[in-house]
Amino acid sequence: MVRRREEMKVLTKTSPFGGVGNITVRDILETPEEMYQKGRVFCHTTVHAGSGIGYHVHQGESETYYILSGHGRFNDNGTITEIGPGDVLFTGDQSGHGIEAAAGEDIEMIALILYR
Repeated sequence: MVRRREEMKVLTKTSPFGGVGNITVRDILETPEEMYQKGRVFCHTTVHAGSGIGYHVHQGESETYYILSGHGRFNDNGTITEIGPGDVLFTGDQSGHGIEAAAGEDIEMIALILYR
């Protein structure tokens, strides 16, 4: 299978999990079946400048972000860390996180949610 960028399902989400601004999500794999029922999200996400995904807790799953470009702040269970390109951010089952892009700079990242 080949899925070209222009064929990817693209969604704009406003204030995800009580965050601010908008994010754009491009599905790399579109269904849990494509992930052999082992996960529910594998996508290329843009957190637009000054926007963020609000703090939320994962139940029965983990989420990993791989930062491709941009800088911002990551809330890892209440600990705030400055993040940038090449960083891997992992949030395990029963843990919470949020992310904010710096003003004037988008964060481009790959997001993967796997079931426990």
